[in-house]
Amino acid sequence: MHSDAQTVDAYVASLPDDRRGAIETVRRVIAANLPAGFEESMAHGMIAWSVPLEVYPDTYNGEPLMYAALASQKRHMSVYLLGVYGSEDLRERFLAEYRATGRRLDMGRSCVRFTKVEDLPLDVVGRAVAAIPRDQYVAMAKSARAGSPGRKRTA
Repeated sequence: MHSDAQTVDAYVASLPDDRRGAIETVRRVIAANLPAGFEESMAHGMIAWSVPLEVYPDTYNGEPLMYAALASQKRHMSVYLLGVYGSEDLRERFLAEYRATGRRLDMGRSCVRFTKVEDLPLDVVGRAVAAIPRDQYVAMAKSARAGSPGRKRTA
């Protein structure tokens, strides 16, 4: 479900009661563990934590570089952990820690889907969010971009 909410508070307020508490809980975990320098906003119809354009303006799409996101979808909720997607070491550590909890993992390329907050190991999510400082994440993005053909820029 895509949201047209312009603010995070409006997005959270628009959620059904059974989803609002879960999204608020995961939002608090992300905020408590987020390294300094990321900003919370709405992006692509979900709550996003991104590198401000003033810090890294040369993104592939001209939008702030997203680090994490949180969304209520039609059949589930999703927490997007783009740092986990961008680092093989972090991905392997995240997967091992998640599986060690005994909880069922429903993971896409960069998102973990859940239907109840009790299904999500919040401590594991918190550690994944805390794992990459902003400047290191920007360096990872620059390195990945330098290594891919991408689009050509004109001056």
